[in-house]
Amino acid sequence: MKILMATMGLDIGGAETHILELAKSLKSRGHDILIASNGGVYVKELEESGIRHISVPMNVRSLGKMLVSYKKMLGLIKEERPDLVHAHARIPAVICSRVCKKLKIPFVTTAHWVFDASGLLRYLTRWGDRTVAVSEDIVKYLTDNYGVPRRNIFVTINGIDTEKFSPEASGEKIRREFGLGDAPVLGHVSRLDDSRADAARALVAIAPKLCRDIPGLKILITGGGDSEEEIRFAAAEANKQAGYDCVVMTGPRSDIADIVAACDIFLGVSRAALEAMSAGKPTVLAGNEGYGGIFDESCLDSAIDTNFCCRGLPPVDGDRLYTDLLKLFSLPEQEKKALSDYGRSVILERYSVARMTDDYEKAYASALNRRYKIVMSGYYGFGNSGDEAILTSITRNLLGASEELDITVLSKDPKDTRERYGCGAVNRFSVIKVLRALKGCDVLISGGGSLLQDRTSTRSILYYLMIIRMARLMGKKVMLYANGIGPVDKPSNRRRVRHAVEKADVVTLRDRSSMEELRRMGVTREDLPVTVDPVFTLNSSASPVIDGLLREAGLPEDRPFMAVSVRNWPNMEDFCERIATICDDISEKYGLSVLFVAMQAPADTQLSRQIMEKMKNDAFIIGRRSEVENLMGVIGRARLVLAMRLHAVIFAARMGVPVAGLIYDPKMEYYLKMLDMPSAGIVEKLDVETAEKVLSDIADNREKYAAELAALAGRLEAAAHENERLFLKLLES
Repeated sequence: MKILMATMGLDIGGAETHILELAKSLKSRGHDILIASNGGVYVKELEESGIRHISVPMNVRSLGKMLVSYKKMLGLIKEERPDLVHAHARIPAVICSRVCKKLKIPFVTTAHWVFDASGLLRYLTRWGDRTVAVSEDIVKYLTDNYGVPRRNIFVTINGIDTEKFSPEASGEKIRREFGLGDAPVLGHVSRLDDSRADAARALVAIAPKLCRDIPGLKILITGGGDSEEEIRFAAAEANKQAGYDCVVMTGPRSDIADIVAACDIFLGVSRAALEAMSAGKPTVLAGNEGYGGIFDESCLDSAIDTNFCCRGLPPVDGDRLYTDLLKLFSLPEQEKKALSDYGRSVILERYSVARMTDDYEKAYASALNRRYKIVMSGYYGFGNSGDEAILTSITRNLLGASEELDITVLSKDPKDTRERYGCGAVNRFSVIKVLRALKGCDVLISGGGSLLQDRTSTRSILYYLMIIRMARLMGKKVMLYANGIGPVDKPSNRRRVRHAVEKADVVTLRDRSSMEELRRMGVTREDLPVTVDPVFTLNSSASPVIDGLLREAGLPEDRPFMAVSVRNWPNMEDFCERIATICDDISEKYGLSVLFVAMQAPADTQLSRQIMEKMKNDAFIIGRRSEVENLMGVIGRARLVLAMRLHAVIFAARMGVPVAGLIYDPKMEYYLKMLDMPSAGIVEKLDVETAEKVLSDIADNREKYAAELAALAGRLEAAAHENERLFLKLLES
């Protein structure tokens, strides 16, 4: 690949060293690397490695400089035509994102740190088609603050050159240069900016006391920044108190491997700490983000999660720092060597430059391969388990079928959708964000479920039709994916639906009654394939998860149960009393517990509890929201199911559990007939005796009904996968 990297500058710093090592490693693997920045001390080393550098002033947050940089980067990228552009800081990312969007070039960013995301800074930050994070806590920062889809984030490490930072390296040159002789040396390397200098301040403050207790101690502080003069002044005062020059300030240096080699013990965070560990130096983790103490096996996990930055830990404390440093210098040589060997082993196992480069190559390949942007419109983010199951199955099936897709969901709760599905999400009620998503997409998927119906409200159907219309006006492909059509009662809405269906590029329907309804509306197109609901491809969660949910509900472990799913609907005056009677009678007749499963909390939960209050026998409930695979697994454990929610019927059928449906909508009647499962009656005129006969028949003939569902399973799953086959065919066109 030809890769153009962009960063603010190449002076001394952890991120800059990261870029240096990555660029050299990529170059060694045969990639053509070009770096644009404001320059710095590492430019010479890059050019000696055969990597070109172009000077672009992307280090200043001023409109004038940014405009100059934009023009230079636009010309540079037009001339070089790289396969992708990789930005490493906020200003270069803002500039390069606009250029890459204009020239349609894949764009990758790296998040090296957690920066201020408040106010305008949040909106002046851009992340790439793929973003690389150097620790897991940065992943959370990206998803929480910027809505970056988890699927678009790759996690890497700060790769360390283990040959350069080696226990065999000699520090004699540095010891001679600074007159350290054979003294014990405590090293600290950091950028000495106000946002990075807490550890240096604490170290200088305790220097006189340390030097009193560790005879001849030398404290070697390396780095520069806006707090350097402040630290130098404090160091001079500490030296006066100690009675000799115990604190030695080297200023900024690029020969960090030699500096580290001259130390016996090291204090620092992030890359500097990793380099010291690679060189076999016992290390104390301390920085502006927090204090981690002596690094050993006990703090490995927390160190890894924060990229050895101590984020979230207590602040640096002088007394604790003094105690830990004194303890380290006082350890027997054998124990010091054990710490040295362990630190080195962590680097060799987890923090090699080769592994870092592998991670980046995966991110690059992903950015290059994902050619299609998909927007999904549906009843998503409302906590309805049926619609969330549809979203789960569609996204899983599409992403499993093609690695070239980026999916953005129009959701009522974008944050929850991003976290649950790892894809992009925007607020479905934000006109600007929806239009932006549609403008950037290749295909709009509308579905599945019964989106095109006006029984809920005209406002609902108009919303989904407007999304379809806007996509068409922007020249985007549109697929109605496993849609259930109707009921559509208003003549004006029927005309709108007919027009939308006729103009869509691909339409698949989840039931034959939807096709018949479209024909009655006057739809003439011949290609209206009837598939089934995509949820017929979904699988349940593992047994331990289901066991935990059933225990949480308080369900007796030694007794089979009947699962019941209900929902609110008009004209249900005595519905609760009737369902309560049915549940009590079937429970007593067959020795079953009754478990209510709320498919949409809290609405279904409230209705279920009303029924439970009217029952004579104890009943149980899973009333909080849970993953759809969990609810499917719970229903799969039932002896039989009584369901008013369509997707409770589908969950039962998918798990091979006999089910009786309560009909409130034509889609329920259709699916019961398709599955050859009985109706327990129509909700508005539910007859208790008839419903009990149906449920008794299921209980008495469970094996027969289960066998019928098992015989249908393969055909239903294949029909559900037909939806994504037709979608992929649309992409090919």
